[in-house]
Amino acid sequence: MIDLHTHTFFSDGELTPSELARRAYLKGYKVLGISDHADSSNIELLISALLKLHEKAEYYEHITIVPGVELTHVPKGLIGELTRHARNQGARLVVVHGETIVEPVEEGTNRAAIEAGVDILAHPGLITEEDVRLAKKKNVLLEITAKRGHSLSNGHVAGLAKKIGARLIYSTDAHAPADLLPEEMARKVVQGAGLSSMDFSIMQENALELVRKIMEAR
Repeated sequence: MIDLHTHTFFSDGELTPSELARRAYLKGYKVLGISDHADSSNIELLISALLKLHEKAEYYEHITIVPGVELTHVPKGLIGELTRHARNQGARLVVVHGETIVEPVEEGTNRAAIEAGVDILAHPGLITEEDVRLAKKKNVLLEITAKRGHSLSNGHVAGLAKKIGARLIYSTDAHAPADLLPEEMARKVVQGAGLSSMDFSIMQENALELVRKIMEAR
């Protein structure tokens, strides 16, 4: 299992990064992306904290931790700038909190994230066909999420992505231990979005390809 969108108590999660990693490992995870909520006020702090943990990677011998951020409710005009800044600060992974239907995310956030070339556009809600086509062109992964509320538009995202050929990724958006779903349940979440078990395997391959790209760029 690879999950590149999770949260710790550095934002609104419940666990330290180490405990999150331990619990994820015990549920069968091999790679864990920690992408706490960030904006201009805390981005350096988050990245610095996770990079300290990343320096001790040899002690986390059973699981690979990928340090990242999730740009969240950031004004769309700042997304490009903060994406570049996050990478310059050492973030290996940049996620953007997309236009979920259950939060008042600024309209145009999906487009700005895709244009910025982020790695993952999380829970993009009722994303437009035009933006899905752009995501395909820019190789931005669109998330199928297990997170309650955000998952209400999974079917819409999955349908457009399949129609257009955009690439998908599965994530839990975990904030608490119970959010870390084992593979059997993850496959059911994906099937609930109108996709197949094979689609889940492809999403895991997409995640693995991104992780390899991240590791090669180090």
